[in-house]
Amino acid sequence: MNIFDRKINFDALLKFSHITPSTQQHLKKVYASFALCMFVAAAGAYVHMVTHFIQANLYVGLVVMCGFVLFDTQLIIEKAEHGDQDYIWHCIDLFLDFITVFRKLMMILAMNEKDKKKEKK
Repeated sequence: MNIFDRKINFDALLKFSHITPSTQQHLKKVYASFALCMFVAAAGAYVHMVTHFIQANLYVGLVVMCGFVLFDTQLIIEKAEHGDQDYIWHCIDLFLDFITVFRKLMMILAMNEKDKKKEKK
């Protein structure tokens, strides 16, 4: 199975009818988590302006990792539709993506806190 050789059907993003109900529920939870991550990232970007290149790099990394969450979710759905029911590895894939998103958020928050301390002095 080579996912890069397939055409992407963007209509399928708006319709859940071709996906099994259990996969639909899983996908809805993943998208809800992704929306929460994006909201937190947007709130952080709004409150703390990007002033350093390193901070901009962290924000770009955060967006890229959120994209990986979506990509891995699509990959898990494809694998499940083709009979790969290894839920443990699917969970580990998403867990590692979310850990990286969490690390990026913590680095952004730590840098913003460091900048606040500099401003107080």
